[in-house]
Parts: sequence; structure tokens; C-alpha cells
Amino acid sequence: MVEAVMLWNEPNNLSHWNFHLDPGWERFAAMVRSASRAIRAINPGLKIVLGGVSSCDSRWIARMRGLGALEEIDVVAVHGFPLDWNHWHVNEWPERIEETSAAAGLPVWVSEVGASSFGAEEVAAFGLERMTGLLQGKVDRIHWYSLYDLPPSWEATTRHKEAEGSSYYRHYYMGLLRHDGTPKQTTGMFPALVAANPALGLCQWFHYNDPRLDAAVGWLHRLGVRSLRTGVSWADRFRPDAEQWFDRQMSALAPFDTTMTLCFTPDHLGIEPHWASPPRNIEDFTEFARWAVGRYAAPQPVLPEPEGFAVAV
Repeated sequence: MVEAVMLWNEPNNLSHWNFHLDPGWERFAAMVRSASRAIRAINPGLKIVLGGVSSCDSRWIARMRGLGALEEIDVVAVHGFPLDWNHWHVNEWPERIEETSAAAGLPVWVSEVGASSFGAEEVAAFGLERMTGLLQGKVDRIHWYSLYDLPPSWEATTRHKEAEGSSYYRHYYMGLLRHDGTPKQTTGMFPALVAANPALGLCQWFHYNDPRLDAAVGWLHRLGVRSLRTGVSWADRFRPDAEQWFDRQMSALAPFDTTMTLCFTPDHLGIEPHWASPPRNIEDFTEFARWAVGRYAAPQPVLPEPEGFAVAV
């Protein structure tokens, strides 16, 4: 079941929104307002979440509030990786949540939090236990990032790629599982943490025709996960057989309380031909949101209930 729709992913991050094309974020704010109104018309009870804000940027959230974007939003979501990328201490998490809530005047979710095993699996295990403990009782959703490590042959979504040094390669080690599906130290820890904290779930992005989908569903059940965050890519909608892929993905994920993230601009609809470009026409994104919510998150779903997945033991 889709419990929420998230509009964009890290819109305050140049790797995900080319804000030199929208320097005051006025176009982004207008896009959020327009898409939110379209979503409300289809499913008034669906939660609308402002896309995960990179590193709890309360000043950017205040900017969105000043532009009227938050008037259409139910929840503000934030990301935080203080053990890998952010310039603040891991124990500051409660303070960061309070700052965000004050800036937004809305509930806060943590839609990505994680710790890489780049240097040692013990570091990721420490991060998982410490950060989920610090966030317990502070927010209604904690989406740990992520289920799988990134396969080494895939490209991580960053600004400067390998020139970032170890910061880049940390992206490849954020999973509870290695890229080949074998467990890490954190895999065995996760079920007990989920059982103790109903807010705790996972974030896992699936690529177009991702071969990991069925195995991922099995692991989500084994880990006791109820809440999941994933994405439906606007850019992928124009690939061959895209609708069949989206149908398969969302049917497979129907047993979970899913936050569906809508993002990534098709090349031919952007101000520049790049998935992080603002769209030339805001209504194009609104139409995509209308289509995605109407198909996967309407009060009467279009898709049939999925068949049960066999869960390996």
C-alpha cells in the first residue's frame, strides 16, 4: 500500500536539482504546489512529503515555507549521514530534528539515514544502533539507507564522481546486504531493531528492470520491515515498457507501507537535458504526479493485489 508520496529527492542538493537554473527555488516551490493540488484531487487522505532534504537544511526549509510550498505539504523529510558525509556529530540527530520541525511547522520524517561499511562493518553496525536509537520516538518514519550495497559496475549519483575520493566510494557500501545479496553484520541486527521501533523501515531505490526486486521483497519480509521508501522515476517513464516495469515494482511492494518518491526529469522535458534539471513546463511534472498517484495510490487502486512471495529461510 502506498501510504505517502514524496515530491523529489534532495532538491537542495546540486546533484539532484540544478539550482543554477532555478537559483531561488521559485520554480521548484511552484512545482510542489501544483503537484500537491493534483494529488489531493485524487486521494485527499494520502500524505504528501517534501522530498528528503539533504543534511537537515533548516534554512532551505524556511525558504520553502516563505514561498508557500509547505502550505500544500503534510510532512517534511530529511536525510542525514553524519558518519560519512555531513559536517555534524552523530549525537546531534535529536537537535537536527527539532530545528527542522521549528523551521517547517510540520512533522518530520527521516527518509534516508545510514552508515557505510566502507572502512569496516563494525562502523556501520555502530551507526545503525546509535542513530536508530537517537531517532526513536522523535519521528514517525525512519528509512534506513539501504537494503543493498550499490553494485560496483553501477554509477553512484554524485556531483564529481571518483574525484570525490573516499566520499564517492562510500556510496557503494550503505546496504544491510552486500551487492551480491550476502549478509553483513548489520543484517542480523535489523530485525530486533525493527521489532523494538515500529517507525524503523528501509529505503531502497530500484533501477529500471532491476533484477534484485524479487529477492529484495523476500529480504524485506525476513527482516520484519513494514515501512519502505522507493522511487518511481519520471525519466524512466519514457523507456520501453516502462509502465509494465512500474506495475511490477509497485505490485511487488504492495504488502509494505510504501513512500513513493517522484523525481528525475526526462531529458526532453528539462530546461537542460539532464535528470536534475528543473522542467521547462511545471505542468509536465504535475501530469506525471497525477498519473503515478492515480495508478498506484488512488483510493481504489488500479493494480491487482500481488501474489504472495516465497520467503527463503
